[in-house]
Amino acid sequence: MHEAVDSGTAPDPAPNRPGTPGGSAPESGSRSGSPAPGTGDAPAPCAGTPLGPSRRGLLGLIGAGAVGLAGGAAAGGAIVSAAVGRGAGGGVGSAVPFYGEHQAGITTPAQDRLHFASFRMVSGTAREDLVTLLSDWTGAAAALTRGRALGTGVEPGNALLPPDDTGEAEGLGAARLTLTFGLGRSLFEARDGDPDPFGIADRLPAAFAPLPSFAFDLLEDAQSGGDLCVQACADDPQVAVHAIRNLARIATGRAHLAWSQLGFGRTASTSRAQETPRNLFGFKDGTANVMAEDAAALDAHVWVGDEGEAWMRGGSYLVARKIQMTIETWDRASLGEQQRVLGRTKAEGAPLSGGAEFDEPDFTAPDPADTSLPAIDAAAHVRLAHPTSNGGVRLLRRGYNYVDGSNGLGQLGAGLFFISFQNDPAAFVRVQRSLQPDLLNEYIRHIGSGLWAVPGGVREGEHLAQALFA
Repeated sequence: MHEAVDSGTAPDPAPNRPGTPGGSAPESGSRSGSPAPGTGDAPAPCAGTPLGPSRRGLLGLIGAGAVGLAGGAAAGGAIVSAAVGRGAGGGVGSAVPFYGEHQAGITTPAQDRLHFASFRMVSGTAREDLVTLLSDWTGAAAALTRGRALGTGVEPGNALLPPDDTGEAEGLGAARLTLTFGLGRSLFEARDGDPDPFGIADRLPAAFAPLPSFAFDLLEDAQSGGDLCVQACADDPQVAVHAIRNLARIATGRAHLAWSQLGFGRTASTSRAQETPRNLFGFKDGTANVMAEDAAALDAHVWVGDEGEAWMRGGSYLVARKIQMTIETWDRASLGEQQRVLGRTKAEGAPLSGGAEFDEPDFTAPDPADTSLPAIDAAAHVRLAHPTSNGGVRLLRRGYNYVDGSNGLGQLGAGLFFISFQNDPAAFVRVQRSLQPDLLNEYIRHIGSGLWAVPGGVREGEHLAQALFA
C-alpha cells in the first residue's frame, strides 16, 4: 500500500504537532536571476496578459460546440486570461503563490483534497502544440490558484458563447489550491511514425527511466501512465475539480483527459505544523516523511540539483500508485496482527519497539512476550520501508485516501492514491523492491501507476518547462 510510510528518519522531536498549516509554502518564494530567455517556439506569457489558444485548440473548441469562438479573438484569448475576472470570494488570504523556485504542491502543507489528472497529447500534435498548451496552462494556473475566475468568468461578453469559466467554484476563493504539472517520458519518445514529434528527445534525462514491473502489480492501463499530469490539491474538493475541469477545456484539440482520481483525507504531512493523518486501515501514515522545514533533506532527496538536466533543476520526479486495499479482509484481522503487519501501534503510531510516535524504531529490540523474536517483525512494513533498509533513501510522500464506490458483493473499491516526490526515480524503485516480502502485501493490490518529470518552478513572464524548449 504505502511504499514509504516510514521513508525517512524521524524529524526533530515534535510530540505536539498543532492543528492546521498556516502561510504559504517555502517553495513558493520568488527566484532571483536575469530575465528568462524566449523558447524559440512561442513567446513567453507575460503575467496579466491574456493568452490565446493555438489554432488547433480553437478548432478543437469549435468541434466541441463552441460556436462562434473563432470569430471573436478577444473571447478566445480570455479563456485562459490570468488577469481578467475574479470569483466573488477572491480568496487572496488562502492563496498559495504559483510562481517560485519550485512548483507549489510539493512541500506546500498538504491540503485535504486531491484531483489528480493524466492527459495524453492528441494524435498528430507537434512541438508548437505542446509549447502553447503549457503556456496557456501557465496563465490559467496563475489565475486559478489566486481564486480568480478565468477570462470574464461566468458572464461572457457575447451571450451566444459559453462562459470562459465553468463557474462551479464561484465564491469559494482560492482554498489553498496548488497545481503541480509533470511531463511523461512518452513525450520524449517516437509516436505516429515520428521519431521525435516534440523535438525534445535529446533532452531526456538519464534518470528518467521507466518504472520496472514490481511483485504483486496488477496494473490497469486505464489507470496508468500519461504524457502530462496535473496534481490539483485544495482544501475544498470543488475548487480542485474546477481546476482540472477548466485545464481540460483549455487543452481541447491538443490533449485529452486520459484518467483521473479524486482523493480525500491526506495520508501524509509535509510540514511539522501538521498532525500525522490516518489511512483507511486506521493507522497513522507518513510519520517519518520528509518535511518542508528539512531543507537539507529536500536538497538531498527531493530537488534535482546540478547533477540533472538543466531544465529539471529545482524540479523533482512524481510517482503515483493507485493501491487498492482489501478492506474487508483487513477488518477481520486482529489488532495484534494489524500492528505486526505495520510495525506500529494503531492508537498512537508508536513503533512496537517502544517509545512515542516520532521515536526512531529499534529494530534490534526483542519482543517482550517472546525474546527470541524481534519486537518489530522482520517483514513489517516499517522495517522494510525504513532508510536503514534502503541505503538511506528517503521520499517525500503526498498521498490521499480514495473510495470509488463498491462492487456487486458490497466490497468497497477503496485504498490509497500514493504520491511521492524524489530527485531520482531509482530511489522509489529501491524502496518498492525492498517491500517485496512486506506483510502488508496480503491486504493490498497495486492497480495503477505513473511516473512524471516535474520541472522546477515558474518565474513571472515564463511558462511551465520553458527551459526544456530553449
